[in-house]
Amino acid sequence: MNDLVCLVADKSMEAAMDAVMRRPLAIGMRPIKFEIIVHPNRDPGCFHRASELLTGYRHAASHAMVLFDVAWDGAPTQDASDLELRLRERLAVAFGADWAEAVAIGPELEAWVFSDSPHVPAILGWSGRSPDLRTALANEGLWPADLAKPPDPKRAMERALTITRKALSSSIFREIATRVSLTRCEDRAFLRMKGILTSWFPSNATE
Repeated sequence: MNDLVCLVADKSMEAAMDAVMRRPLAIGMRPIKFEIIVHPNRDPGCFHRASELLTGYRHAASHAMVLFDVAWDGAPTQDASDLELRLRERLAVAFGADWAEAVAIGPELEAWVFSDSPHVPAILGWSGRSPDLRTALANEGLWPADLAKPPDPKRAMERALTITRKALSSSIFREIATRVSLTRCEDRAFLRMKGILTSWFPSNATE
């Protein structure tokens, strides 16, 4: 029996979550047995039909977590907390109060990429370039100086990769989740995910 089954919206999210789950002590949880599944209908599928897909896992895992982006066509709201609440209520009806949780990433997974870690520019192919990544994106109006992260992280990441002629792939998300300190990420959804995992699978150890 697995400790956790994660239902995610796409391969990039799968790669990021797999890397994070393999660093349990870095987020304050114990090592666990886990499985990650990708919903064939991506974000809308995770939001609207998570219960259907997870039914077969109810007695095969101790807990389930559903992760999806806020920004998708047809989303009923852009409020991440509201989306989470709506899905959590449906999951609770289907499986009970504490078996499954929902995490909505706003606006997209790319928000997890931009931290102050020196590994991020290197992974995006920006090593040795001038100006630095933040300044370059600011010069193009993609990262205002008063914001901790680009307001449109997906567009900013795609632009950076275009400049460095590096292909966008799930491996980038895996590398970032593997190399960047997980204590640096202040994204709301990441901190929510971390809080859920540490409450389900607590550990007193540190990496």
